[in-house]
Amino acid sequence: MSRIGKNAIPVPDGVSVEIDGLNVNVKGKLGLLSATLPDEVMITQESGELRVAPSGSSARAQAMWGMSRSVVNNLVVGVSEGFTKKLEISGVGYRAQMQGKDLVLQLGFSHEVRHPSPEGITIACPDQTHIEISGADRQRVGQTAAKIRSYRPPEPYKGKGVRYADEFIIRKEGKKK
Repeated sequence: MSRIGKNAIPVPDGVSVEIDGLNVNVKGKLGLLSATLPDEVMITQESGELRVAPSGSSARAQAMWGMSRSVVNNLVVGVSEGFTKKLEISGVGYRAQMQGKDLVLQLGFSHEVRHPSPEGITIACPDQTHIEISGADRQRVGQTAAKIRSYRPPEPYKGKGVRYADEFIIRKEGKKK
């Protein structure tokens, strides 16, 4: 039995939800997001909240129940508040800056790395060592952050590289004499 799936999804003011069978369209101040739910779940809207329920008692229906609730909740939160990922750059000479809609990174390579800003995603550099990625779609925000981190992941000896702001790097001891 899903403990996540039991919870109702509150719909804040300014957010409209359209349910067309298994298609869910959510519209808010940050845009329009949609998702198609699996056949094993049903979604209903009542008195300002959404409820997801399994349509059977199979193991797959139970597994899809909590996942579908999380997907719909991410749509509602995305169009009302949005999602943000923060990255930090550490290393001598490593820096980031915005040039138009492109993020330009100097990460110790012989060339600079240019990362274009995807549609619907906002990338900002408050200073040279911090990057903020924000948008309404949680999956695209996370994927963009993971792609930028993959250019130079943090290494365990000096901790140089691009890391998430809340990530802890386990450091290794260097060579001994």
